[in-house]
Amino acid sequence: MRPARFALAVVVLVAGVGAAHAGLFDDEEARKQIAATTARLDTLQKNLEARLADLEQQAKGQGLDLLRDLEGIKADVAKIRGQIEVLTYELTEAQKRQRDLYVDLDSRLRKIEAAGAGAPSGDGGAGAAAGIAAGTPGGPLASAAPSAGAVAPQAPPAPAPIVPVTAAEQRAYDAALDQFKRGDYQGAIGGFSGFVKTYPKSLLAPSAQYWVGNAQYARRDYRGAIASQRQLIQAYPDSPKVADALLNIASAQAEMGDNATARRTLTELVDKFPQSEAAGKAKQRLGGR
Repeated sequence: MRPARFALAVVVLVAGVGAAHAGLFDDEEARKQIAATTARLDTLQKNLEARLADLEQQAKGQGLDLLRDLEGIKADVAKIRGQIEVLTYELTEAQKRQRDLYVDLDSRLRKIEAAGAGAPSGDGGAGAAAGIAAGTPGGPLASAAPSAGAVAPQAPPAPAPIVPVTAAEQRAYDAALDQFKRGDYQGAIGGFSGFVKTYPKSLLAPSAQYWVGNAQYARRDYRGAIASQRQLIQAYPDSPKVADALLNIASAQAEMGDNATARRTLTELVDKFPQSEAAGKAKQRLGGR
């Protein structure tokens, strides 16, 4: 009966995730729903982990039916975790688009204001322009010219331009993400892997590599998930997804029964990214062990 109760709890939790998705674009409400769903998942995860060992021992003596129920519960938990990851990602992207829009509007307003304030008017502006062109004494060119032997100051290097995401990149990324949402994890692995190969320099490439590992985790390919997340850390060490990759690695290590290594990975995550959301989850897991 206990596996049946676990399955019922998982169904109720999935329904909660669906409700959170319906209010995704109401930022405040979405954050509350995601936080509540995450808390319920953490509670369920702790309860499951506390009883999984007992169930595995019982399964050995009671046949394959109980073992299949146990594996089904593990798969459901992995699917729920993936759905929460999707919700969190979509909320973050919505907030990012809002910030980008605000920055773009603010930048345009500043340019308009600067153009209006610096526009020359009347003969005074024409005379100043003539002085600049001729390089007359006392004019801007004369005052700006360095004296003999003086070293001209070097301008600081311009920051590398940020290449925006193209429409083709966004379509490819969204297509793979839709496969993940539908539970087509093998298709998502192929879609995101192809994205990284085609657009290795894209702003979305680190996230795509992360979802490769996350989809492998959902398929219980824990070794593959660890390898994919380590590839993300190596290829994109400055990406914000590195913290999430470490958390995924620790989860895979724990599922493989290597709790000592998983604990070291969680500690590394907290040490390197103490302010990240992933670090908060890592602290909860460390405190519960």
